[in-house]
Amino acid sequence: MLVSRMDSLYGARGWTVLILCALLLIVAMPALHVWVPNDSVFYVSGFTIALIGKFMCYALVALALDLIWGYTGILSLGHGTFFALGGYAMGMYLMRAIGHDGVYQSDLPDFMVFLDWKAYPWYWSFTEHFWYCAMLVVLAPGLLALVFGFFAFRSRIKGVYFSIITQAMTFAFMLLFFRNNTGFGGNNGFTDFKRVLGFTITSPPTRAALFAITAATLIGALLLCRAIVVSKLGRVLTAIRDAESRLMFCGYNPLGFKLFVWTLSAVLCGIAGALYVPQVGIINPSEMSPANSIEIAIWVALGGRGSLAGAILGAFLVNGAKSWFTAAFPEYWLFALGLIFILVTLFLPNGVLGLINQAASRLHRKVPA
Repeated sequence: MLVSRMDSLYGARGWTVLILCALLLIVAMPALHVWVPNDSVFYVSGFTIALIGKFMCYALVALALDLIWGYTGILSLGHGTFFALGGYAMGMYLMRAIGHDGVYQSDLPDFMVFLDWKAYPWYWSFTEHFWYCAMLVVLAPGLLALVFGFFAFRSRIKGVYFSIITQAMTFAFMLLFFRNNTGFGGNNGFTDFKRVLGFTITSPPTRAALFAITAATLIGALLLCRAIVVSKLGRVLTAIRDAESRLMFCGYNPLGFKLFVWTLSAVLCGIAGALYVPQVGIINPSEMSPANSIEIAIWVALGGRGSLAGAILGAFLVNGAKSWFTAAFPEYWLFALGLIFILVTLFLPNGVLGLINQAASRLHRKVPA
């Protein structure tokens, strides 16, 4: 039974690739960062660990968007909000973990002292506890998505209209979080973290542990999403994407299915944001900008919409290109990003992964049995 279930997720080749990636990301790279001397050719630098860790967080967001867009046909341009909410929940825990090591040596974070706050607002109560902030990471984006999605889907809002209202949602949250009197750090957000769970956040073992946890979470999320899309639920989601009116004619109510996958997608984004913050060292309202949410959609489109591995590949490709462009030609990155999106839309409707699969199929047909 277990073997058949595993075969339904991936074949032998797929499991081999997945296990090799897991060994590389969860075991090999953290070990090479912690236990190999700095002057060794096999040493993995802290910069590389932080950069790939950040890419994996982005890949988790792309995976979440592909689940709702690629398989259910609902394009969201507001997933940056869910990502940032998870990041802010974890960021406040890290801010409170600073203790008296801040500039003002106060019980309050430096930005609150600077803005003349006298106490924590009610919504930051209990955030000194890791377990509570871990709950917030899931509940904050999940509840927002549940309420927002219920009213949107019940009103039969779909297509470009849904994309517009999600974009308006993330823009509204960005403006709210930019205000200094809301207790979210204003323009600067949360930064200057010192410790996580009592461990120095910049030490190599802590960085390696965060990297491994992020890799394990990404692989676990991939398996979860794969299990969903190959199940009966996945077939219903695909039917919603392709012919929702016919599905309703068959007696299905799409509301519950949409709401489930929409909320799950938001929760995955929140978890990605929580893993992103301790590795990057900052969270601010710019993560909620509509441009960031549009960029997430470009990751999925480039990699291959409707293919979970394609979404992950697209996140790595675009962000790798962004890291190189912003260092070599920073003024041309937005032009390059727009060109990438146009070329993919015109010539690669199935994304880079679709092109790879097509080339592999042609090669297989040419090789004699």
